[in-house]
Amino acid sequence: MARYTEANCKLCRREGMKLFLKGARCHSDKCAFDRRSYAPGMHGQNMRRKPSEYALQLREKQKTKRIYGVLENQFRTYYQHAARRKGVTGEVLLQMLECRLDNILYRLGFAPSRKASRQLVRHRHVMVNNQLVDIPSYQVSPGDNIQIREKSRQIPLIHDALKRVGDGRQAAWLSVDKVNLSGSLLEYPQRDDIPTPVEEQLIVELYSK
Repeated sequence: MARYTEANCKLCRREGMKLFLKGARCHSDKCAFDRRSYAPGMHGQNMRRKPSEYALQLREKQKTKRIYGVLENQFRTYYQHAARRKGVTGEVLLQMLECRLDNILYRLGFAPSRKASRQLVRHRHVMVNNQLVDIPSYQVSPGDNIQIREKSRQIPLIHDALKRVGDGRQAAWLSVDKVNLSGSLLEYPQRDDIPTPVEEQLIVELYSK
């Protein structure tokens, strides 16, 4: 399966904001964005041109992809599904991304980053409704119970992440049981409940061209 293998900090610098792709490191003095907040590349410090309408739309799409760790073809598929559903397309798109299993684990506080939560899922540490699920993009539905399998509950990464729960990850549409390392999706999130700092309407405008 294709995946991004380059430096994560370059993505934050390119988007001009912290995307919190490296967990605790993003909150420390080692964060590369704090030291070099300009775009990567030899011309990064000299990019002062006013961006065009298309550039703003593209950057918003790229930023959203990178926050959720989704590649281009998969992101386009999400958009196509969102466009066919009832409701506001941009909000439905974010709702689908938020209900990915790897994102739910991150929001519950069981992993320090979405990349780490994908690894937990891939390594078969996660169960949904008492069934092992190893697909990070699995769509969680309201009422589904997500838990760390019993044999995996001593993984240090999980307990370290739980100590740092916060940083915009707590969600009113989720319930969490830190003792039993489980949680559930209470309802599909509304736009006001999603803390992701993106302007989804720009993405809709980009794909509508």
